[in-house]
Amino acid sequence: MSVYSTYTDEQLLSLLGSSDEAAFKEIFERYREKLFFYLRKHTKANEIAEEIVTDIFMKLWTGRELAARITNLSAFLHKVGYYKALDFLRVTARHERLQQVYVDRLQHAVEKGIDEALIDAQDRALLYQAVNQLPPQRQTIYRMSREEGLTHEQIAEALHLSPSTVNNQLVAANRSIAHYLRANGDLGTALSLFFLLG
Repeated sequence: MSVYSTYTDEQLLSLLGSSDEAAFKEIFERYREKLFFYLRKHTKANEIAEEIVTDIFMKLWTGRELAARITNLSAFLHKVGYYKALDFLRVTARHERLQQVYVDRLQHAVEKGIDEALIDAQDRALLYQAVNQLPPQRQTIYRMSREEGLTHEQIAEALHLSPSTVNNQLVAANRSIAHYLRANGDLGTALSLFFLLG
């Protein structure tokens, strides 16, 4: 049993903010299965559910500087999962009627009050502003990673850089975006934007 198994979510998030890998592992072990079954229920696909879970925890790690500001980890993870599941359904449900059925099913499944957390165009614009203020090369690397889904190696090859340079630029980009969101947006909105978008 891990020494962190007795820690509260708040304690683990505080440690995560200091790049504590053991705290991250405990959070992963504590919530991975619950999140997987929640997502599988709505996506109806094991592979997709697993992919979304992996993406969520990767974002949690890369955005760990903001982790200590999460007030309810379980609700937060499910909220992020909810939106990512919606994105999946919007992409895969080609038939308009079928898409609406799936979206309606998801909307009724989430806990009361979740609609109040919907991200509107103004909130999304805040993230885009944060990305746009990055230096040109860093912005390019960030977009290739987040928007095109390229690996560090693929980006390095395309831009004639080393993978370590790409990694360092992405770390710096995440840090800069997190700082911009904290300085320019509502804290809850900023936190959600960082994890849900980009």
